[in-house]
Amino acid sequence: MTKRKWWSQSVDETLTILKSSKSGLSCEDAANRKTNNSEMITNDQTMNPVRMFLNQFTDTMILVLLGATVVSGLVGAMIDAITIMIIVLINAVLGFVQEYKAEKSLEEIKKLAASYAEVIRSGERIQILAQELVDGDIVLVEAGTKVPADIRLIQSFSLEADESALTGESVPVEKDANLCCEVNTPLAEQANMVFMGTAINRGRGSGVVVATGMQTIMGEIAQMMIEIDRSMTPLQIKLDQLGKILIIICMVVCAAVAGMGIYRGEPVLTMFLAGISLAVAAIPEGLPAIVTVVLAVGIQRMAKRNAIVRKLPAVETLGCTTVICSDKTGTLTCNQMKVQRLASVDSILRMEQSEQNDRQQFIRKNDVVDPMKLPGIHRIIDISLHCNNASIKKQNRKIEFFGDPTEAALLLLASNTSLEKQGHLIKEIPFDSERKRMSVVIERNGEQYLFVKGALEVIIGTCSYVLKNERNDLMRTQERNYFMKLQEEWAAEALRILGFAFRKLEKGKWEHLTDKDLEKDLILTGMCGMIDPPRPGVKQSVKNCIDAGIFPIMITGDHPSTAAAIAKQIGISKEGGVITGLQIDQLNDKELYKRAVNDRVFARVSPQHKNRIVTVLKNKGHVVAMTGDGVNDAPAIKASDIGVAMGITGTQVTKEAASMILTDDDFSTIVEAVYEGRAIYDNIRKFIRYLLGCNIGEVLVMFVSSLFAMPLPLLPIQILWVNLVTDGLPAMALGLEPPEPGIMTRKPRPKNESIFARKMGVYIFSRGMYIAFISLAAFVIGMACVRMSGMSGLELPRTMAFTTLVMAQLFYVFECRSEKYSPFELGFFKNRFLIVAVTCSVIMQLCVLYLPFMQGAFKTVPLNGWQWGVILLLTGIRLLWKFILYTYQSLFVSGNNYVKIKP
Repeated sequence: MTKRKWWSQSVDETLTILKSSKSGLSCEDAANRKTNNSEMITNDQTMNPVRMFLNQFTDTMILVLLGATVVSGLVGAMIDAITIMIIVLINAVLGFVQEYKAEKSLEEIKKLAASYAEVIRSGERIQILAQELVDGDIVLVEAGTKVPADIRLIQSFSLEADESALTGESVPVEKDANLCCEVNTPLAEQANMVFMGTAINRGRGSGVVVATGMQTIMGEIAQMMIEIDRSMTPLQIKLDQLGKILIIICMVVCAAVAGMGIYRGEPVLTMFLAGISLAVAAIPEGLPAIVTVVLAVGIQRMAKRNAIVRKLPAVETLGCTTVICSDKTGTLTCNQMKVQRLASVDSILRMEQSEQNDRQQFIRKNDVVDPMKLPGIHRIIDISLHCNNASIKKQNRKIEFFGDPTEAALLLLASNTSLEKQGHLIKEIPFDSERKRMSVVIERNGEQYLFVKGALEVIIGTCSYVLKNERNDLMRTQERNYFMKLQEEWAAEALRILGFAFRKLEKGKWEHLTDKDLEKDLILTGMCGMIDPPRPGVKQSVKNCIDAGIFPIMITGDHPSTAAAIAKQIGISKEGGVITGLQIDQLNDKELYKRAVNDRVFARVSPQHKNRIVTVLKNKGHVVAMTGDGVNDAPAIKASDIGVAMGITGTQVTKEAASMILTDDDFSTIVEAVYEGRAIYDNIRKFIRYLLGCNIGEVLVMFVSSLFAMPLPLLPIQILWVNLVTDGLPAMALGLEPPEPGIMTRKPRPKNESIFARKMGVYIFSRGMYIAFISLAAFVIGMACVRMSGMSGLELPRTMAFTTLVMAQLFYVFECRSEKYSPFELGFFKNRFLIVAVTCSVIMQLCVLYLPFMQGAFKTVPLNGWQWGVILLLTGIRLLWKFILYTYQSLFVSGNNYVKIKP
């Protein structure tokens, strides 16, 4: 069926187009339509768990590891082979679980559809499964029901729908079947429509089904989630590139070493084993495992900060985030209406949070006042408490409200005072969209009162008097203009305005009056302004984002004026500019990007708009984090580089689509997550620098010795041992390094930045050359010692080169703790894990040198004092020099402004 703008059609036009009537379809016609259009919300790509699992083994790094497993098995290093295989399986299982859970998000969308629907068919009211609905069915809805399809209303009686999960609207939306909206009316303002997956929380009505299944707004969201291409995160891209580079290096270097050895007459088998041993050494097979462990530790730290990470790479991605697109309701705001202003003729008060307790304070000018001592304010709160159908529940110092958010806000207002309900309810005239007010008759102490609340302009029209100085004065133009001007000022701050009035009733007379006559000659007591306020601390969090080079953008389905007011309060927007959904449709991508960067506030947007905003930002090279809680946020969350869902108010669909969930729904937690993400990426660079520097050193030792026709300085089994001792625990401990100072004062790194950026490639290669040089120097010194003493054999030279290679790498690990600071500036013993890891590695190396059964296996000999002196001098000279510089600067340079020692 062609997509129509049903909200712009009248009821009669809609029924005519759908060939239906108010008495409903016949059962036969409904069955025919069901046969022709049986589409429900489904995923056209069936999940295949086996295929998902096997796909985990197609990653470049995984293929390298599988190759390393075969190589290790060929040289008899079964422990290495088993270890590598375990790493491969762990990574595959983790990847499978993450992908499987992500795809479950579409399944959750199905659960939003109502299970049953009340319809009229052949003139009779019957109940059917929601999936049996067809276009043209007449559906009945009432308070407490979930809407089973997209429906054009035919009748509505005080009907309100909670559409927050779909549009982001923070308060229930009034519905009016008699309206005929403009063609370009935004989704959130289509007051004659109700949509699948939303809930009716007040009134009742009926309507004709205009869309089911994948044709609904909810279905369009599901389709977007199917079509979104999940690109790799920056870390995954870098590791994939690194894996390809290492494969090429392995093939070239290993072939060269083996070829040169065979050419100069070395045994073929020995050189073959040396070549494949170098292959194992050149590939840092521990890299994926260390990445996983570091990310997992980061996840634990973030969990303590109320951020639950569902996908490991998301931790690293946060570190290079340049834009945070945030929903307003429930993310930047409290998702709870609160009274911000109160006014009577005599007083104007504002509400502020108390520092001593959870209550709000009443402030007049700059002084805290008791509202019970101000007659007009006292009466406003009294009316708020009694003309109210919401309820309140206190449990473990936590307050829960049930009912209309506006009425809950009025109850919250009263809870900040000592006022309690008095008397009992006799009569209620409920609120409806035509009257725009609610009235109740209360009896207390033998007297009866009418309390009224509603739209201020409506309430003023029913008032003949105003409460002034504890007297009921005649309403004059002066008082009327005072309240209307105040309403304009508050409305400019996006406050929702309510007026309050009352009158004393005469027993035996008011019972015979009509509702209209009863609500006459009222006494105006005043007005209140309320809004869903910003969350505590969010203003500082926004500032922290900006300081860190990240600019926040608000994207909401709420009213533009409300969005502008909140954005200005918290510092997202200074000028107050807002881009609406209608304006987005008129902008090209270049214009949209410019407005996004400058204004940073979007309002009255649809799910399609959110998705387009994220896409435009990503196409401009930004790393985008998208936060949200409703179903309308799910496609954009899935399309973003890092999706962040709210744990308390978020829907299950949003949580499944997200990479990270905030258990406290606090925007500040996102900033803390960025901090962790940056620290984790720094640590990843540290151990990559360490691992590759060490491995280059090992390869160059063998390559240079072969190039100069030297005897092999290392045996194949010694190469594997070096790899085991240095690439394991020390590298893992390096990944647990605490964050460096000033991590949130630098700008985000570019999305396409190489893993070797900022001269890290130069540092790695130069350090590898240094390790190779001193290892070969130790080998030459050992050979000279053997010749001078008249001994034969290469056991001592190889033992010295072997031990030098190990110790050089263990000293090097301390230099890799920072790219900016020396290990002494950071605190040498601050990373206790690293101290323990290095100690364990040293003990393992000593076992190889001094335990007889290990000496035989590794072809080593014990080293004496002068030999250890040579080894420690060669390997520790750099670290010793840095310690001398640090000590000198600490003692003779005033303060702590010493020059940073380059790595």
